[in-house]
Amino acid sequence: MRTGRIPGFKFSGVSSGIKEKARLDLALIRSNPPATVVGCFTQNKVQAAPVVVSQRNIRSGLCSAVIINSGNANACTGTRGLRDAETMVRVTARALGVPTRQVLVCSTGKIGVPLPIGKISGAIPKAASSLSPGHFMQAARAILTTDRGPKTAFFKGRIGGRQFLLAGFAKGAGMIEPHMATMLAFIMTDLRIGRPLLQQILKRVVDQTFNRITVDGDSSTNDTALLLANGLAGNAPLRSGSRETKKFEEALCRVMEQLAFRMVEDGEGATKRVKIEVKGAKSAAEAREIAYTIGRSPLVKTSFFGEDPNWGRVIAAAGRSGATLDPRLVDIYYEEVPVVRRGRPVGKTAEEKAKRAMKKRCFNVTVSLNVGDGDFWIWASDLTVNYVKLNAEYRT
Repeated sequence: MRTGRIPGFKFSGVSSGIKEKARLDLALIRSNPPATVVGCFTQNKVQAAPVVVSQRNIRSGLCSAVIINSGNANACTGTRGLRDAETMVRVTARALGVPTRQVLVCSTGKIGVPLPIGKISGAIPKAASSLSPGHFMQAARAILTTDRGPKTAFFKGRIGGRQFLLAGFAKGAGMIEPHMATMLAFIMTDLRIGRPLLQQILKRVVDQTFNRITVDGDSSTNDTALLLANGLAGNAPLRSGSRETKKFEEALCRVMEQLAFRMVEDGEGATKRVKIEVKGAKSAAEAREIAYTIGRSPLVKTSFFGEDPNWGRVIAAAGRSGATLDPRLVDIYYEEVPVVRRGRPVGKTAEEKAKRAMKKRCFNVTVSLNVGDGDFWIWASDLTVNYVKLNAEYRT
């Protein structure tokens, strides 16, 4: 499956004039029949207007449409921003003939700039008339900001003798950090599944995918991940703890993992995707803290870019994480190459081997603390000259 065609879902991507040169900047997802919907949203205390509106409307439990604009976050825009987000919902509902409470709204782009709501309102009917099962990629492209390209993932399987489909698309390249990154993600399936169970599954999978990546340690005001299930596969409703439910959760994890990987690979200016794995910590929570301290460190990240196995930066970051650590017990590996054993350098030959391992687009760094049985891993990008340049010029 590589088309994004799922029974009952249609998509469109059009230009509303937010971006220059008639670039796609307005996406629409339509589900008929209305889909059961669940979501995870940013944990930033500064929440954009579309997040506020979508968190309210999602309580209905059903979603007929999601309207998404890029190029403008509609964040920190006060009461006008809320009115504009509600206008996007209202115009979309009218164009499709669906209840406003069944329409969700998302935005991404620059913060603190009012939406050109007149342009967007004028383009929504065009998005509605352009809906097609085959316009999945147009919608995926219309939500991008600094991304180098669309991020999509697909899965086809069978549950209870019925074929089911999963398709997802996402955006995210900068301001990427757990607690949801600066990302939008939309995953659709034709399975039938109750909302409480669907929410539990989404939360678990988000924690294993979108909440295990970091690009720059920043967390956005607009992060949203939505999962829609319209039931057209015709399966019996999935039950908690069943084999079929486990199969669906594994498939969802596979789709969302692919999207998360692509966010790290497409991190602003990124040239590397690095799996940072911490083993033998006092607890999983402490392993997590060390992994993220290493993954956020500008010194560590620039060493990834320079393909320099500068393990001193790694152990220093671990040491300032606040977690339990005895430097005399620490082992550090780049891929399978040990560069530190029991807190002491292995030597130049090992570092040369590690340097060769770092030339790959994707590699692992493992830190074994040897003080407990707590493990945790994350994916991180490197920090490059292009990241600095892109963000220094973002609003100019």
